[in-house]
Amino acid sequence: MLNKFQNQLIQNFSFLRDRKLLLAISGGVDSMVLLHLLNHLNYDIAIAHCNFNLRGDESNGDEQFIRDYAKENNIEVFVASFDTNSFADTNKLSTQVAARQLRYEWFNQLLQENNLDYVLTAHHLDDNIETFLINFTRGTGIDGLTGIPQQNNTTVRPLLSFTRDEIVAYANNECIKWREDSSNASDKYLRNKLRHDVIPILKALNPSLATSFQDTLNHLQQTQSLAEDASDIMYQKVVRDVDNGKEFDIEALKKLTNYKAYLYKWLQNYGFTAWGDIYTLLDAQSGKQILANGYRLLKDRNVLLLESEKQQDKKQYEISIGKLGINEPLQIKFSDVSILSKELVKNEIFVDKGLIKFPLFVKKWKEGDYFYPLGMKGKKKKISKFFKDEKMSLSEKEDTWILYSENEIIWVIGKRADDRFKVTKSTTQILKIEVL
Repeated sequence: MLNKFQNQLIQNFSFLRDRKLLLAISGGVDSMVLLHLLNHLNYDIAIAHCNFNLRGDESNGDEQFIRDYAKENNIEVFVASFDTNSFADTNKLSTQVAARQLRYEWFNQLLQENNLDYVLTAHHLDDNIETFLINFTRGTGIDGLTGIPQQNNTTVRPLLSFTRDEIVAYANNECIKWREDSSNASDKYLRNKLRHDVIPILKALNPSLATSFQDTLNHLQQTQSLAEDASDIMYQKVVRDVDNGKEFDIEALKKLTNYKAYLYKWLQNYGFTAWGDIYTLLDAQSGKQILANGYRLLKDRNVLLLESEKQQDKKQYEISIGKLGINEPLQIKFSDVSILSKELVKNEIFVDKGLIKFPLFVKKWKEGDYFYPLGMKGKKKKISKFFKDEKMSLSEKEDTWILYSENEIIWVIGKRADDRFKVTKSTTQILKIEVL
């Protein structure tokens, strides 16, 4: 196994040779073999051990075992003790997920604080088979069937091509000591049920299961690569970046064969799960939306708009006559002028100061608000109807601020001024209002 492992390092992990490596060592046979191999090959290593305090004295025994090994072999060791159950309860996580989150957050912290380059874990081929079956039984796309990656950013798994039987045989031949985790004997977890009950049957049916599985995994990874390439090409045709998120062209999307698969691929990392509702959204009326994990997917006429979920600002911002100007939510400047500008621009208006009643307020519109749009000869119009006629998206409506004098609208800011406050021949004071 040592020669095979060394060849693996040369072929697939040559970048590890001159790096400082942090080995995640539990004390089990897999991690102790990994530790033995890298130490024997004179790699620059340190040990990280997590005490999750889930097995009482046994957990403490694992910790002491690791500390003793590190001392005997003159290897730097880092140990962290976690109240895993409390963390799981507080964050509403399963024990396994909580332990994983605590573990990897701590590993990343160690890398940054101690100038270490990579974390190495002892995942092996049997772990990969178990993960494949777990994802398969729960329902997954192809991403869930391609196995544990050999490298994930700074996390490297150099034992993935070795079976547990190979690892145990090597440990016995080299007289490597390890600790047995009593929880591995329990069928409380799905992984253990598969390990104890399902995989032995599969191995009995096919003694070459490990080799067959590795071949299947390679085929699936190649298929995934093809799917990724197709996804990238179609993405360029369907999706475009906009100021507030991403727009999916519904017409272009529907022209794709298996367009639902593409949409799933592009949205799966945003926390959406109600896929049936998302596919229905394509034919829903404009304004319908689906929320998930701080994001929303909005049907806006001919597009789906993906953006961060907005928190509506319900505050109102006062402008007094003694302090003409505000810096939030917009930077608005007021100034007395004697003439009007010849050019009309969206970020400024001119009003008859004598018609305005202070204080003024900047706030969001509410249903039922109306104004008299400048240039419409005194015709009254609801704000909602104005937005519709301007073909504004829901996002644009939410981002629009209104300037009020008492309960009367002076300006739909950046869109249209109110006719009631316009400058006329009888105006004696002209007030310029501009958004900077």
